[in-house]
Amino acid sequence: MIGVFDSGLGGLSVLAAIARALPHADLCYLADSAHVPYGERDDAFIRARALAIGQHLVDRGCGVIVVACNTATAAAVAACRSRFPRTRVVGVEPGVKPAAADSAQRHIAVLATAATARSERLARLIRDHAAQVRVDVEACPGWATRVEALQLDDPAFVADARARLEPLLAAGADRIVLGCTHYAFLAPSLLEIVAGRARLVEVADAVARQCVRLAGSNTHGSGRLELLASASPERLQAALPALGLGWLGQRLALPARKVEV
Repeated sequence: MIGVFDSGLGGLSVLAAIARALPHADLCYLADSAHVPYGERDDAFIRARALAIGQHLVDRGCGVIVVACNTATAAAVAACRSRFPRTRVVGVEPGVKPAAADSAQRHIAVLATAATARSERLARLIRDHAAQVRVDVEACPGWATRVEALQLDDPAFVADARARLEPLLAAGADRIVLGCTHYAFLAPSLLEIVAGRARLVEVADAVARQCVRLAGSNTHGSGRLELLASASPERLQAALPALGLGWLGQRLALPARKVEV
């Protein structure tokens, strides 16, 4: 079984990519909705939550765990790999490397939560893979919360997004990295703003390819999906059609369930 977790709905974008790439794998998605969003939490809190959830997924029989959250990856993926040495742990990192390699203007921007924006992991990504290009990092407080509320094209969000993106575009950024898995669900509104001037860069498909490489026997199952949440599991399941992921519901053997983690 492959376990996937995030603070809330954002990791569903990664889950969907994995489900498409591995249609016969058994999947378990755990939303830590009692503590959403992670982006404004401190690293110690995020690390503790990631380790608790990782233990829960290991106990459920997951041989691969995907930390489907940029913030949790930055704060806790190393701790998870250390704590669960027999489990393959896959993190999600902003697509700085492909964006930098593909940028014609040698100028990219990263949209991220406050925690990811200030993280040493992002700084290291930029040093290692984008030293020869200009990189602007833009913290976007409240965006993940909007996705949790399913306010995907709310006029207030569109105005905020435009105010953040227009200066980046005017300065010449031609690749916009979505540095939070929640932001994939905001892409339609973001595309309208950047159209013709920049491309959006996200990494869900790259994470799915990594799962294909690492999953081994975990790819062989009945294709079932479990949805778990630390609070309000019914909201997690109801969000699938609202996010364009109604097809995932066909893999559910049971309704989404609350778990104590």
